[in-house]
This record gives sequence, C-alpha cells and structure tokens, in this order.
Amino acid sequence: MRKPIIAGNWKMHKTVAEGVAFINAVKNEIVGTDVEALVCAPFTLLPSLVEAAKGTGVKIGAQNMHFEDKGAFTGEVSADMLLDIGVTHVIIGHSERRQYFAETDETVNKKVIKALAKGLVPILCCGETLEQREAGETKALCKVQIEKAFEGISAEDATKVVVAYEPIWAIGTGKTASSQDANDVISYIREVLEGIYSDEVSEEVRIQYGGSVKPSNVEEIMNESDIDGALVGGASLEPTDFVKLVNF
Repeated sequence: MRKPIIAGNWKMHKTVAEGVAFINAVKNEIVGTDVEALVCAPFTLLPSLVEAAKGTGVKIGAQNMHFEDKGAFTGEVSADMLLDIGVTHVIIGHSERRQYFAETDETVNKKVIKALAKGLVPILCCGETLEQREAGETKALCKVQIEKAFEGISAEDATKVVVAYEPIWAIGTGKTASSQDANDVISYIREVLEGIYSDEVSEEVRIQYGGSVKPSNVEEIMNESDIDGALVGGASLEPTDFVKLVNF
C-alpha cells in the first residue's frame, strides 16, 4: 500500500516569520499518519521551519539542490547542506527550473542520483506544455523524461523516488487536468517504470499529480487508482487550505 504524500511547493513566497507562523498554525491540525505532509520552502526559511516542525507530522523539503558536493557554484546549495539543517525531501526538475534556469534531463538525472546517495527523498517532476499536449505528445515526452531521470538508478533506489506529474499548462493557471486524464498519464508513467524495472517496483513508486490542485478538487483527484498524492503550489500557502488538502 503506497502512502499518499501531499507536498506544498511555496516557490518564492514567505519570510521566515510567515513560514514559522504557518507551521504553528497547521501542526496540530494534521492528524494521523495516513498521509505524509510536506512543505517545500525557499532556502532562507528551511532551518527555522525544520525547528518549528520538530515533533509534528509535517516534514520540510527544499525546492532544488546541486548535484555536486561542493565547489565554485555561486548561488547553489548542496545535498549535504540540506541534510545539515534537517531537510528530508527535495524537489528536482520542476518545470519552472527547466524553463527559467535551463535545467535538462541530464542535470535532473544527476540531481536525483545525488539526492538518493545522500539519503534525501527526491520529488522528480515531469510534464508537458499545452502545445505538446495538443500535439498528442504527452506520453512520449513523459516517457523520455522518466527514462532519462532514472538512468543509472537501481531498482531499490527507484522505489524511494516520488514522481510528480505536472502538466505545465495547469500550473498556476487555474486549469486542471481532469482526474481521469491525470490518472491516465500517471498510470502510463507507472508502465514506463515497469518497463525499466519491474511490476513490483512500479507498484511501489509513489506518483503525485500537480497543477492547480486545491481543497475543492483534491478528494476527486486522490480517489483515482494510480494517484498517490499532490504537489501543490498556490493552495499550499494558506494554513487552512493546506490542512484541508492533507486531511482530504
């Protein structure tokens, strides 16, 4: 049984004080252990959020990391730096990183390999643009992204990766893939993983959906057979909405 994971991606939002206030507001409202709750915040907030979330059901993740341990990489942060402050997860290959910061399938693969080697849980993003969707290229594109991202990764390590299918045309636009469409693509991603590894591995990997997920549609999305969680942007910024998402 795959444990659902609801992850908030705050992107470039919130100060330290705002972030700590958020954790304090939600930490007693997230009940049980049926769902893994995660907040992925800007680097400047991470130490304070880790401290505020200690002993609660909320885990803290980063939004990016470099694939080298150290070096002349101005503005970058390493896996060891994240581990040093108690971060457990890291988003890798988000479409905004690919679009605005020239991340490629090759650098994404290196980051996934490094995160796994260091003991961080990578949340690997994949997804298509509106033009690619309308051209019928969704599955072909996701296949390439998944195959390249998992290159050189063992079956044992593959099961530790969380995949996030995020159709780019649905991120921050208010448009959402229908739950059936999202499940269809996610089911296909599972088939791709089965082709790389085995049915056992593909059935163990958790796959999220991301793209204008909000309290009003999260239950419908989570009721689909192959969707194991959500990577949520705007709707994860308000404590009451985040609680509703986690307690769907």
